[in-house]
Amino acid sequence: MRHRRRGLALATGLTLAAGAVAAATAAPSPTPPPDPVRSALGKLDSQVEEVMRRTGVPGVAVGVVQNDKVVYLKGYGVRSTEDPAKKIDPDTVFQLASVSKPLASTVVAGAIGADGWDKPLTGVTLKDPWVSEHVTAADLFSHRSGLPDHAGDLLEDLGYDRSYILSHLRYEPLAPFRASYAYTNFGLTDAAEAVAQSKGVPWEKLSDDLLYKPAGMNHTSSRYEDYVNAPDRALTHVKDPDGTWTPRYQRDPDAQSPAGGVSSTARDMTRWLRLQLGDGKLDGKQVIDADGLAATHVPQIVTHPPAANTMPGFYGLGWNVRNDDKGRLHLSHSGAFALGANTNVTMVPDEHLGIVVLTNGAPVGQADVVALNFFDTVEHGKPTRDWLPVVAKAYEEQLNPTGNSKTDYAHPPSDARPARADSAYTGTYDNPYYGRLTVTAEPGGGGGLVLHLGPKPLAFPLTHYDGDTFSFETVGENAVGRTGVFFKDGTVRVEYLDANGLGTFQRAH
Repeated sequence: MRHRRRGLALATGLTLAAGAVAAATAAPSPTPPPDPVRSALGKLDSQVEEVMRRTGVPGVAVGVVQNDKVVYLKGYGVRSTEDPAKKIDPDTVFQLASVSKPLASTVVAGAIGADGWDKPLTGVTLKDPWVSEHVTAADLFSHRSGLPDHAGDLLEDLGYDRSYILSHLRYEPLAPFRASYAYTNFGLTDAAEAVAQSKGVPWEKLSDDLLYKPAGMNHTSSRYEDYVNAPDRALTHVKDPDGTWTPRYQRDPDAQSPAGGVSSTARDMTRWLRLQLGDGKLDGKQVIDADGLAATHVPQIVTHPPAANTMPGFYGLGWNVRNDDKGRLHLSHSGAFALGANTNVTMVPDEHLGIVVLTNGAPVGQADVVALNFFDTVEHGKPTRDWLPVVAKAYEEQLNPTGNSKTDYAHPPSDARPARADSAYTGTYDNPYYGRLTVTAEPGGGGGLVLHLGPKPLAFPLTHYDGDTFSFETVGENAVGRTGVFFKDGTVRVEYLDANGLGTFQRAH
C-alpha cells in the first residue's frame, strides 16, 4: 500500500443552525435571539490557538465569509520556526495542496459552462480506447474514470513532469468506467489540461485569466515559482521526532498543478468563497458562469455509502458533497502534503457561510479541526466532541500506512543467502511506464550497488536482504519506508512501484 494523498471528507454529520429560532408562543420576544454565527466567531480565536497549542503547528490563517461579507480574517503563529520574527498575516501565501481541486473546477466551470462538463474531452488517452473516446471533464474531476487510486503520483515523486505523466496514464489498468471511485490527482489534472489546450493557453494562464485576476485574487497562483518568490510566504514544516517543527522540505507540485499546485492567502480565499456562495458573482460582476459553477456542487459518485446513523458521502466536481440531517448541502475539501501543508475549505450554501483554514504544517488535523469546531459551535454552541484525535488518526492511517510489504527489510534473516557478484545485477533495465532503471556498482569494490530511477535520475543505495533480494529507502511525498527490489531472470521488480502491476523492469539488450 502506498500513501494516499487525498482531501479527507471529514464531514462527520455536523449540522448548521439555520439562524434565529422563532418564538414558540404568539407573544413576540422582547429581545432577538442570539446570532449563532456571531457567537461562534467570538470563540474561534481561542479554538484556533488551543488546537495550535496541542498540535504545535507553526502557522495558521483563517477566513470566514457570511452573507457575502468577510466576517473573520486573521493570521496566527510564524511563517518559519527558523525566523520567528516573521508572523503569519491574512496576506501570507500558503500552499493549498488538494484545496486546489475546487479552485480548478471553478476555472473549468468558467471555461466550459454547464454544458461542457459532460462532453467528451480531446487529448485524454487511457488504456481502454472506448473510455478514451467518451471520458469527460466530469468523469475525471469526480474520480470516476476507472483510473487506480492516485495513479501517476509515483511518477511525480521520481521527477517526471506533467507531460510525461499524463502521456503514461494509458498504461494504468482501469476499473469499471463511471461505476467506481478512486481519487486521482493526475486524472483531474488530465481533464484540466485538456480544457486549457482546447482554449489554446497553458493551464496556469487559464487560471489567471478566468479566475484569479477577475476575482481580485492578487496573491494566488498555479505556479510553484510564484509561491517560492512570494515575500510573505509560509514555509512548509514537518514534525521532528522530538516534537518540534522544522521547514526541512520543499514540495514542488507543478506537475499536478490543477489538483494540488495552487498557492494563495486567506484574504484571497475569502474572495473565492464569496464567489462560490454568490453563484459565481463577486462585487456585482459575474466572474464565473453560474450554471457551470452550480454543476460542480452536484454529487457525481458515492465515496462513502450510508451506514448506521450516518448520511452517504459523495464527490462532486472538485468537492466533497453531502447533505446534513436537515437536508442542507455541505461542500468541503481538505488538502494534505506530507512534506508540510494542511488546508481545509468548508461551506454551507443555504446559510451563505464558509470557512477557509490554511496551515504550514504537515497534516496532523489542525486545519480540519478548526473548521469542524467552528461549524459545531454554530450549531451547538460548542464542539460536541474532541475532534483532534479523530482527525489525527484519519490522517495517520492515510498518510503513514504500515508499508507496502510485511517484510522488515531493515533486518535481514539470520540465515540470509549471500548475493551474487555485482556484475549479476548491474546494467540497464527498461519499463514502459517508469522508464529506465540502471544499477551500478560503486567504484573501488565494496561500495555496494546503487539503483537509479527517474529522468534526472534519483540514486537509491541498495541494501542486501537475502539472495537476490535487496531494498532501498523510498523518498518523496509518497514514501513508504524501505521497499523490496527483486532480481530474477534478467528482470528487476521494485515492490512499491508494483501496486498496479507496473513495477517490473526488463534488462536492456
